[in-house]
Amino acid sequence: MRQIFSSSRLARGATLCAMIVFSAAAYASSPIPAEKIAVAKSAVQRAEQSGAPEFAPVEMAAARDKLARAEKAEADHNKQSATRLAEQADADAQLAEATAQRQKSHKAATEFDASMQALRQESQRSSQTN
Repeated sequence: MRQIFSSSRLARGATLCAMIVFSAAAYASSPIPAEKIAVAKSAVQRAEQSGAPEFAPVEMAAARDKLARAEKAEADHNKQSATRLAEQADADAQLAEATAQRQKSHKAATEFDASMQALRQESQRSSQTN
């Protein structure tokens, strides 16, 4: 009788361990909103440092809004919504950063062209007076 009771406990213990392993595997395979939110926060910070608030205000506002909504969804234990919004905030922040970089590059190129034009004009004036 003792042997039956012991093997029954062993079977229950094995079943419980299997359930824990499967639960952990299922949890690990699903996207974790906190990690996605951390990635989005980092992307928003990079975009802010790249000048996106000045050069890409619409994209920056969208990224900040979605990040705030992702944080609220996580606080409300809505993992799917938090994950989705964090991914969108990350994409919006990357777009804002890229837009800012493009605008800054365009501005630098325009300034360079104007500088070159001024040098050409100065060079022509100098050659005409000699």
